[in-house]
Formats: sequence, structure tokens, C-alpha cells
Amino acid sequence: MPVLYLVIPCYNEEAVLPETVKQLTEKLRAMQADGLIGPASRMLLVDDGSKDKTWTLIERFSAENTFVSGLKLAHNRGHQNALMAGLMTAKDKADCVISLDADLQDDVGVLDDFMVKFNEGCDVVYGVRNKRETDTFFKRTTALGFYRFMKALGVDVVYNHADYRLMSRRALEALSEYREVNLFLRGIVPLIGYRSDYVYYDRHERFAGESKYPLKKMISFALDGITSFSVKPLKMISSLGILVSLLSVIGLLYALVSHFCGFTVAGWTAIVSSIWLLGGIQLLCIGVVGGYIGKIYSEVKARPRYRIEALVEHGNPPADQENPQAGEKTEP
Repeated sequence: MPVLYLVIPCYNEEAVLPETVKQLTEKLRAMQADGLIGPASRMLLVDDGSKDKTWTLIERFSAENTFVSGLKLAHNRGHQNALMAGLMTAKDKADCVISLDADLQDDVGVLDDFMVKFNEGCDVVYGVRNKRETDTFFKRTTALGFYRFMKALGVDVVYNHADYRLMSRRALEALSEYREVNLFLRGIVPLIGYRSDYVYYDRHERFAGESKYPLKKMISFALDGITSFSVKPLKMISSLGILVSLLSVIGLLYALVSHFCGFTVAGWTAIVSSIWLLGGIQLLCIGVVGGYIGKIYSEVKARPRYRIEALVEHGNPPADQENPQAGEKTEP
């Protein structure tokens, strides 16, 4: 029976964490009873520098519950880095890992389906939403637009898939070879290329607490995904520059013809409009180029993705350690 780890990033989740641990404990017990997973299976709760009592709860649950382990990051590093820290910690302990959110919006009832696909030989299994009826009109429209835009840019992303997925140990070993500092796992995982499949589910409402992805973070996340996996925006700038140059030549010819034909009139409005239009286009292009330069700056510095402050497991005292980058450990 395979050993399964559930990796759950947590940031200020004290309101929902007790119910999350309760439901997942019941589910892991049921899966063990059905022979789907081995007795060493458990959940790994990753505290991403929470400011509330999240880590205190994780320590308590770890002491009381054999299914709970906890990983504490030294600083808040964001959802993707926290998820990566959990995956890299679990890859040497488990045969397969399923990542999911702590808010119970991901349907834990389909965990059995993930394991069935894994036992059939799949290294990656994506959790895909059946529909988005629980989302607001704005979120639903922008999310679908994001997936379509990413596809148009040539980025291989799974439609209506977030971070609810199963990965085998072999897939996790492959993932550890991707060293970029700017993580966008939804784009990286499909690049691994091993056998994959899908599990479809209905996403629930958040059980408790507040969403950790307001509009500002969602926009930032989308821009990270676009600039991390496609250079087409840079090519679009070149095309736009050519188009504007052609229009400028046409405008110049028209101005010369008008001048020699004696049709010239005061063109203050046209001049001002042109200045504002070209100035806006230039600033937009500079901003896009600056985004890519910023990515290069972050990658060249090669700073650690995260640092692990402590790891707690049932029956063991907290183990302090540091892990500056996936797959590399240093002494405290």
C-alpha cells in the first residue's frame, strides 16, 4: 500500500484548521481501511509565516494526532513557495503527494479517485473543477479569460485546475530540478511530461476564515504566470512598434501631401492626441520589459526560496532546520 502525504499550505488559517484536520483525519482513516494507502500516510501542514495561532494549533495537533505533521517557514514566502517547501519535504517520505488548500474548498471526497489513478500508473493527477458556479461573475470571467490568454501565449496549463493535484515520487524528483525563484507550479508541473490524468470535482464554499487571494494578489499571480512562461509579450511589443512606425510613416506622408496641396490647418488636437497615445504605448512597453528584467534580477540573485524553521511530527520533538532551496539542506 502506497504512503500518501497530503501537503497543505497554511497562512492565518486558525479559523478553519481544526475542521480541516478533523475531516482529513477521518478521510485518511477511511482510505487506510479500504486498503488505498499505507499506515505511514499523513498530512503535512505548512505554516507560511502566519501571524495568528496557526503554528500553535499545528504543534498541538501534531502532538495529539498521529496523522499530523507540521512544517514552519521562517518567513512568509507566499503560497507557491510554501507549497514547494511541503512537496520537497514530503518527497523522500511518501510514494505520492496530494497538494490541497486548507480552506476545505477542494473536495476531499475525491481523494480516493486520485489514488485509483495513481495505482493505474499515473505520475501526475490533476484535480479539475466541473464548474465555477460558486464564483462571482467577475472572478469566473477573469479566471476563464486568464486560462485562455495563457493558452494563446503558448503556456501549457490545465484548464480549471488550481493546485489540487497528485504527484508521484518520480514526478517530485523531476520537479526538484526546476530551480526558478519565481514559482508558478501550474505551469511547471505540465512540463514534467510523465503520464497524467484528471479527476473532476465540485469546489465548495470556504468553510471559515477569509480568502488569502484578494484581487491584487490574483492579478500579481496571473502576471507572474505570464512572464514566467512566455516571451510573447516581448514579441508583441516588437510587432506593436512596427505597426506604430508604419502608421507614423502614413501620417507623415499625409502631412506632406496636405502641406504641398495647401490644405494645412492648425492641428493642435491631433498633435496632443498623438503625443499622449505614443507616450502611453511607450510606457506600457517599458513596463512589460521592466517586468521581465525584474524576473531576471530575481533569478540572478538566486536567493533561497524559503527557510524551514521547524519540523514537527507525532511523537518527536520539534526539529529545527533550514532549507534554503528545494533539495538542499544546510545546518542551522
